[in-house]
Amino acid sequence: MTNKEYALLAAKTLDNKKAIDITVIDIMEKASFADYMIIATGNSDRQVNSLVDDVEEEFAKEGLFAKSIDGKQNSGWILMDFGDIVVNIFNKETREKYNIERVWGDCTFIDFENGEN
Repeated sequence: MTNKEYALLAAKTLDNKKAIDITVIDIMEKASFADYMIIATGNSDRQVNSLVDDVEEEFAKEGLFAKSIDGKQNSGWILMDFGDIVVNIFNKETREKYNIERVWGDCTFIDFENGEN
């Protein structure tokens, strides 16, 4: 799979598990640490933790394993580092507080439902 396909897989997995406000950002021209960033929100800390497990499981099926997963249960934000793919899963309050989409506002946002920019 390409990195873009992994990013879209993460987004679709999150969507299937009822995450909200899913955003896929192509950051490869602006960042040296990754090619794609996925941002999503869970309705509760419990759902955030479940979403993390679901993404980790789907990527493992494809042979991609997390280099690290940072954030603690009930912290409001968990970051999953898969190398060229970074998945951020927030609860609503924490996502609003940090608003990291703004930091990457000059990057390309991808419509994950059809894979287009």
